[in-house]
Amino acid sequence: MKKRLFILFSILFLILMPFSVYAESSSPVDKLNEISDEALQMMKLKRYDDAKRLLDYFSEQYVYATGNERPFTSAELRAVTATHHEAMQAAVSTEMNYTDRVNSLTKFRLVMDTVTSASQPMWTEMESPILTVFKDVKEAAENGDTEKFHISYNSFLNLYHVVYPSIKLDISPERVQNVDTQIQYIDQYRANVISSGQPNEQLEVLEADLQSIFEDMTEDEADPSLWWVIISTGSIIILTLSYVGWRKYNGDKKKTKKQES
Repeated sequence: MKKRLFILFSILFLILMPFSVYAESSSPVDKLNEISDEALQMMKLKRYDDAKRLLDYFSEQYVYATGNERPFTSAELRAVTATHHEAMQAAVSTEMNYTDRVNSLTKFRLVMDTVTSASQPMWTEMESPILTVFKDVKEAAENGDTEKFHISYNSFLNLYHVVYPSIKLDISPERVQNVDTQIQYIDQYRANVISSGQPNEQLEVLEADLQSIFEDMTEDEADPSLWWVIISTGSIIILTLSYVGWRKYNGDKKKTKKQES
């Protein structure tokens, strides 16, 4: 009886253990992530004073988190500091338009998610709007529509700049530099890019590189250590249940023999 209780307790412990870990209170760094999200929501609602207060509160908690939770890398520190400063300017500005203010807070929010997220970062969700606008850029270039090309390319640049600090944290410097060079070249020589009736090779290459960056980040790659835990835990549960079943079968078999004799 005691052995059965021990086995049952072991199974329950293995099943419930992940939930007990998950139930732990959020860390100071996770709290920073939540504050950045709240600030963005306030900005979207045009509650600029509330957004500023949250950003001030973030500054206070940031000092505490970086001193007690874990040190950020130098790249993370630069990205968080720069985007937070930009978000503060957007919150207090009386000249910046609504869209630019929201973009500044979004940029900051995405950076915080990037430095705190252990899985797929939020900035990858910008793939669809960025590539959709870029298709408009290609179409305008192929049709020789100068006005539409300038408007579409400017829209693309605005969206790309929102995710750019986050991309720099997740993608190798070489790949980022390669994309930067292409974007700057097209921006500088817009007139040469616009052609009539045929696809532009430079735009095709840039689109492929952008797609590659997003695809690499959205691939569902589980941590090998996590798979090891899942497999080993599952094996223990299966073996335990098999052992209990075998004991029960053996007991029933002996009982039947006794009854027959």
